[in-house]
Amino acid sequence: MADDTLRSPDHVKTVFPIEVVIVSKQRESPDKSQLQSLEKKILVEAGETPSIVYEMKSKVELFREKLENVEHLSWLGLFKDLSVGTQKPSPFYHKRTLRKTKEECEHVQEKFLQMSSLDVTEEVRQYLKTPTFDNWQWEDAEIMVLLQLMFTDLDFVTKFSIEREVLQQFLYEVYRHYNNIPFHNFKHCFCVTQMMYGLIWLTELQSKIDDIDLLIMLTSAICHDLDHTGYNNAYQINARTELALRYNDISPLENHHCAVAFEILEKDFTCNSQPENNIFRNLTSEQFKRIREGMIKCILATDMARHNEILNQFKSLLPAFDFSNKDHKDLMMIMIKVSDISNEARPMDVAEPWLDCLLQEFFNQSDLEKLEGLPVSPFMDRDKVTKPSSQTGFIRFVLLPLFIELASLFPDLEDIRKVVQVLEQTAREILTVLQSVHQATGFKDIEVEREKGFHLDIEDYLSGVLTLASELSRLAVNSVTAGDYTRPLRISNFINELDSGFRLLNLKNDPLRKRYDGLKYDVKKIEEVVYDLSIRGLSKVQESETAYEK
Repeated sequence: MADDTLRSPDHVKTVFPIEVVIVSKQRESPDKSQLQSLEKKILVEAGETPSIVYEMKSKVELFREKLENVEHLSWLGLFKDLSVGTQKPSPFYHKRTLRKTKEECEHVQEKFLQMSSLDVTEEVRQYLKTPTFDNWQWEDAEIMVLLQLMFTDLDFVTKFSIEREVLQQFLYEVYRHYNNIPFHNFKHCFCVTQMMYGLIWLTELQSKIDDIDLLIMLTSAICHDLDHTGYNNAYQINARTELALRYNDISPLENHHCAVAFEILEKDFTCNSQPENNIFRNLTSEQFKRIREGMIKCILATDMARHNEILNQFKSLLPAFDFSNKDHKDLMMIMIKVSDISNEARPMDVAEPWLDCLLQEFFNQSDLEKLEGLPVSPFMDRDKVTKPSSQTGFIRFVLLPLFIELASLFPDLEDIRKVVQVLEQTAREILTVLQSVHQATGFKDIEVEREKGFHLDIEDYLSGVLTLASELSRLAVNSVTAGDYTRPLRISNFINELDSGFRLLNLKNDPLRKRYDGLKYDVKKIEEVVYDLSIRGLSKVQESETAYEK
């Protein structure tokens, strides 16, 4: 029981005072005089105190100050220094059961209800409206207070007759239905909602669209990843999970998130003393129908498989976009898409821990796919993906185009242009990191002179060959799609010869051996493509056609 308390971030306030007492007792113990004696001995023998001693003492002092400092534990940011980033928690804090325990939920709910009546400072209110907001400063109970504040500041509580107790119960149920997974958790829900909230203020949407559409957008952001288990649609479909079967392989996760959202809203508490969850219960049936249709549309739009479709549709509307035209409601889908993938629009010290969390979730999935013999999802293999390489293409080809199109819709708003500039700067920073990671992984700098040629270390060369080979399985699949049925056979012959060659090597370089282990999965994928072609007789058909043409 004590171990669980120490691990849980919600119990930090209980643990810290105990640790401080221990530290203070150690300071008064005889160990202090022994340390001083040891320092004098080192000084006499070495002639001076080594720099590492000063470094260790500095680290100990810093650790002591952290233990004794309780300002970061204050509620609602009343004592938080909002201008200085706080120490980020480990992205792997989530190593708990998938579902939140009853005790965990009740503890957070109790803290939330205690804090919900406190006034939030004006500084925090304004900070909450900015894209630079740092979510890592806030505990789950505080986050629920901030979500409640959004409904209040946008005047939804008054305009739609939302009772305070019902809103609080709704937010608690939302919190309870987000799982303990690395990325798609309750903090991610808050980040997406906070970006949506900030964009609403930045773009002055209150003066451009109906309040009910704003309510749809904010509530969709809150509910968009409910009950996510950390495995994406590709896994759901390939593993033939219950969700994939239920929704016929069509956006199984997004359909599930949406269904859970309305299960929460419709949950009946008339049999006990708890208040209802339905924040829409005082609306007319027509208003509720409109909200339900809008939320379904927004949440389903977060499926990345529909990214190009939605972006191109939005682009086609831009030249004659009219906020009053009901057919132009695709703005809501673009807004939630931008909010959903907007971590890189935030400062690097906020965005980078999120990338660690995302990659951890990706790697968990690819590990399971390998264990179950399923196709490994692109960009998720821990043996092939690095932090910089996973994000440069994403920022350039997914995130930037979205923000650029959104900025073109609001050409007079300087704040939106600044967000796009921040994105471009972030992309450049990540490219710089990519170069440093490339050097740190052991790849030597290649000095090129046209007269002399260049020298490449043998291990770097072999690593490059394996990296090239890892793309051949994808080329084999794409060749079949393009109607070229002979190329997979040539790729299969080459990859098998390459595999045979590497088997003869006694690889002692651990990173190189890991890359070679990954080649086995590529061999298997290509063999599956060739086998499929052979049982369909497609390779023989093309060979005969080629011979006939000759």
